[in-house]
Amino acid sequence: MTTVPLIFDAHLDLSMNAMEWNRDLRLPLVELRRRELGMQDLPDRGRNTVCLPEMRRGRVGLCVATQIARFSGRFSKLPGWQSPEQAWAQTQGQLAWYRAMEECGELIQLRSWPEVQAHAEKWKNATAEQASTLPVGYLLSLEGADSILSWKHLERSRAEGLIAIGLTHYGPGIYGHGTDDEGPLTPKGRELLKEIERLGIILDVTHLCEESFWDALDRYSGPLWASHHNCRALANWNRQLADDQIRALVERGAVIGMAFDAIMMVHGWVHRRSTPAEFGLKMEKICEHIDHICQIAGNAHHVGFGTDLDGGYGTEQTPMDLDSIADLHKLVEPLSARGYREEDIQNIFHGNFLRFLSEHLQ
Repeated sequence: MTTVPLIFDAHLDLSMNAMEWNRDLRLPLVELRRRELGMQDLPDRGRNTVCLPEMRRGRVGLCVATQIARFSGRFSKLPGWQSPEQAWAQTQGQLAWYRAMEECGELIQLRSWPEVQAHAEKWKNATAEQASTLPVGYLLSLEGADSILSWKHLERSRAEGLIAIGLTHYGPGIYGHGTDDEGPLTPKGRELLKEIERLGIILDVTHLCEESFWDALDRYSGPLWASHHNCRALANWNRQLADDQIRALVERGAVIGMAFDAIMMVHGWVHRRSTPAEFGLKMEKICEHIDHICQIAGNAHHVGFGTDLDGGYGTEQTPMDLDSIADLHKLVEPLSARGYREEDIQNIFHGNFLRFLSEHLQ
């Protein structure tokens, strides 16, 4: 039977959970949930699935961890900060949390391929007992670029180890148009792409609306991925990738991370009304998304995990059999049943993103 010694998760909002949800991610999952009993400020209180002990238990030893802070203008109905300067300050507070976690040995930042490779090998060779105390390795990403005040700020972020950046989030942004919006990149967005390419930063196409997506691909020749994106053919919403977008990403050598938000897994989910039980939703559904991409690509080299777990939702909006990020291992059996070989499964769980980083992490 296939065992997976390492999971690479290409999208986790760790610092957002720590700084905005006020969760001490060093605590066990049961303790985090207990502390949120009776809290009603957010719909996912007491339903979180991610903490550092659970990541270690599930051997999620490598991840792409985000900074995220959106600017919302005067008439915007979307949540966010009222100025880009406030958004920048929020991302710097999140960075300070990552640094604090490094100082106490919980996390270790990885900036180069040799560092990633060495850390991955350490996890692959670790016993369960050793894995329970290993630091989780993280690569720094910025989800939505509204907080980039100038190219000097971008250079400063690069110097702090930023390896990937998404231009937009939901709605309109300073640099382009995101989910549930439409339009090409803004003039500033086109300039930002040039700076990203100059600095050797990976472009994350996640959350770009279709017009901005194609505009970005036309203008950017550097490495790109979709850190947390599923298939529109199986979850009909513009947040997901259409088949022609998947083909374009495969042609560019990208890897697409599968997200475990129910609204991104099935047709017809109604936000904050639907429940996983209504859809009989289980983790195996993600295998359909994986298989859809693999059939388009003709191989299993362009898909991995970007779970987005606890990305503003909890178990009220995940498959019924996913209680913790450690449950990702449950996908080994259904993938095997679909005919995926051990090599394919290892690539999906970690190998594809590691190969991508070996080729593109400068």
